Amino acid sequence: MGFFDKLKRINIFASFGSELNDDFYDELEESLILADTGMDVTLELVETLRRRVKEERIKTLEGAREAMCRCIAEALNAGETALDLSTRPAVVLFIGVNGVGKTTTIGKIAYQLRRERKKVLLCAADTFRAAAAEQLTIWSERAGVDIIKQHEGADPAAVVFDAMSAAKARRSDVVLVDTAGRLHNKQNLMNELNKISRVIDRELPGSSRETLLVLDATTGQNGLVQAKQFKEAAGITGIVLTKLDGTAKGGIAIAIAKELGVPVKYAGVGEGLDDLKPFDAMEFAQALI
Repeated sequence: MGFFDKLKRINIFASFGSELNDDFYDELEESLILADTGMDVTLELVETLRRRVKEERIKTLEGAREAMCRCIAEALNAGETALDLSTRPAVVLFIGVNGVGKTTTIGKIAYQLRRERKKVLLCAADTFRAAAAEQLTIWSERAGVDIIKQHEGADPAAVVFDAMSAAKARRSDVVLVDTAGRLHNKQNLMNELNKISRVIDRELPGSSRETLLVLDATTGQNGLVQAKQFKEAAGITGIVLTKLDGTAKGGIAIAIAKELGVPVKYAGVGEGLDDLKPFDAMEFAQALI
């Protein structure tokens, strides 16, 4: 069973006739828009497919399906999908609004990295949300990794300082940093993340750094709006798309990659420790349609 078999498929080609005519392309457009691919990206994908069908002299629905998979996979190619963990320690910051599965995502990635024999340290820098540190502590125990935390309401940059110091002392391979999940005040968010970045730069100069935005796939086009705001405020290197099993709107992944030029690095299709995986564009495209 493939990883994306839990995906609720768009079934783009399910009800189409066998003719590759204008009706086929109109239905294809409608299906992609309903899947939250977005108008501009949809029109671009359909136009690319039309061109390929003509150039490659594709005559069958199956041939068009395969070509469409290639079009989607190419549209999703917005950069390196693997995490940059080239330094020791490497730092991965997680940002995103509350409720998207950020803490769960950190726990699952910690578990996977530990299984790769990496020494992982969690940093509970979301000190504003009640019980955020406690939740992350539960995940640290499940994943079998260490955690650095302080009391609720503590200065997030101070927690990050403690974590960077501990990472050096313990010779950690990766530090996964949870940050406050709010976007009601972009300036506050930017100031806080800048302060955290300065601490990391000072304590771990030259360390590789990722900033991953965790998005709930079920929020559809609203997720794209969130991604644009976070990209402006924080600068993001990748997306983690969660809850893909609960929606037929996975086209949002294509919209984000195309419109923001930011790669999807992980995809989540369930609650289990193994239900989050590094993103594979072709596998996703094939599952989607």
